[in-house]
Amino acid sequence: MTETFHEFVVHRSPALSRSAYLLTGDHQLAEDLVQTALARTYRHWRRIRDGDPEAYVRRVMYHQQVSWWRRRRLAERLEAEPTERAGGDHTDSTALRLSLTAALRHLTPRQRAVIVLRYYEDHTKSQVADLLGCSVGTVKRHAHDALRRLRAVAPDLIDTAAERSTR
Repeated sequence: MTETFHEFVVHRSPALSRSAYLLTGDHQLAEDLVQTALARTYRHWRRIRDGDPEAYVRRVMYHQQVSWWRRRRLAERLEAEPTERAGGDHTDSTALRLSLTAALRHLTPRQRAVIVLRYYEDHTKSQVADLLGCSVGTVKRHAHDALRRLRAVAPDLIDTAAERSTR
């Protein structure tokens, strides 16, 4: 049991961490979120390992993030400056990342979860509804409200997305 769980953690942790960062907006909170989700998953590993364990972990992550937000135990924090990697000019990608991070900060945790699931992880509306434990109509409403808010607070992201789609 431990070997298969270890293999899962080694192979899927980077993707889970990226999603957690998009949900929390903070590297340390993202690490905490992934660790919490994996700890809860380990307790049920025998039952879920033959199904889709990644979907289970992601569901735990989304629910845990909303739970943290509801209890207001943890304040959302964003880094002022992203960590840069050496080599090359990353000005455009850094500016885009900063704009996206700032824009996501204006969304509620539920809206952020819907946007991450729908547009970053490319899930269908019904898959998002299943993961978040709500109706498809609720997913549509959160997505609509989130996109409207993103258009208002970060019109430069819309322009950038349009430019990239025409390339």
